[in-house]
Amino acid sequence: MRAAPALALAGLVALATAGCARTEPRPAFSPLPTAQVTARGEAQAVRTANADAADDPAIWRNPADPAASLIVGTDKQAGLYVYDLSGRQRSFLDAGRVNNVDLRDMGAPGIIVAASDRNDKLQAKVDVFRLDPATATLAWSGTFAAGAGEAYGVCLYRAGEKLYAFNVLKDGTITQVDLSSGATPGRIVRTMKLGTQSEGCVVDDRTHRLYVAEEDVGLWRFDARPDGNTQPTRVAAADGKQIVADAEGLAIAAEGPGNGGYLLVSSQGDNAYAVYRLADDAYVGRFRIAAGSFGSTEQTDGIELITGDFGPGFPGGLFVAQDGINPPAAQNFKLVAWDDIKAALSLR
Repeated sequence: MRAAPALALAGLVALATAGCARTEPRPAFSPLPTAQVTARGEAQAVRTANADAADDPAIWRNPADPAASLIVGTDKQAGLYVYDLSGRQRSFLDAGRVNNVDLRDMGAPGIIVAASDRNDKLQAKVDVFRLDPATATLAWSGTFAAGAGEAYGVCLYRAGEKLYAFNVLKDGTITQVDLSSGATPGRIVRTMKLGTQSEGCVVDDRTHRLYVAEEDVGLWRFDARPDGNTQPTRVAAADGKQIVADAEGLAIAAEGPGNGGYLLVSSQGDNAYAVYRLADDAYVGRFRIAAGSFGSTEQTDGIELITGDFGPGFPGGLFVAQDGINPPAAQNFKLVAWDDIKAALSLR
């Protein structure tokens, strides 16, 4: 293992587990009515051709110049790309088999990027990088153990000046790693458990809620705080109507004060995306990215959504979705305006 970076880690150990095994058969495929939007842009295809390669995006919004914001995307066979909002590849980092990615702008410590490292399928790890917005490049910062098993999902949680990474292992184990400054590098502060294969996750920093997608079962939420309850609460089932299994990527549209906004989930089984209200977990609709100036999306794994101004093309927010079928090129990421999604679903 490479040496620990200056971004040291510390925390209290509190191990607990919660099992939520699936016993019922997969529900029949009968999705609810689905609105349509079209992409306003797309990223250059990943360089790994003829393979399941592109997987998960993360977005950094440039507050000084929103149109100069950046997207980090994984090629799970090769490494990490950095794109601008035109979709142009600005840089590539050979990081090996990194599956999911997330980032947080921590101010003076920099823009911290975390990726789930599955180079060793028996020992999960989280790779940590810093994003330089001036050069649109990533610099490795460290690799830390994240539990026994294959790394799948990762998402970051900022609580004040503290930063944590949640690693979702393929078997449904979820480890919380403290990435804050301190004397102890990479400490796993607690462990949680879902019953079957899981991957996508996202944290609402405002409400300290962690959301995790159990692929054939549905959507769960946990208390993200390191001393919080480890028992999950079901948000939605992969019922073949709202969510058609697999439930894959998750994203949060934070709007207004408190817990305002929406949670989005990739309904991979029918190439759509389901939307839930954060305030009460209520289902509000679903949409699909159809062909237009750019292609449609199919078999989406990772998604990301950041609200706010991203320049003239995306004035109200940016939604990025992995596209699993992008002929004649390799897989890529499609860019959609959050305003278009809200209009299609009549969201205020």
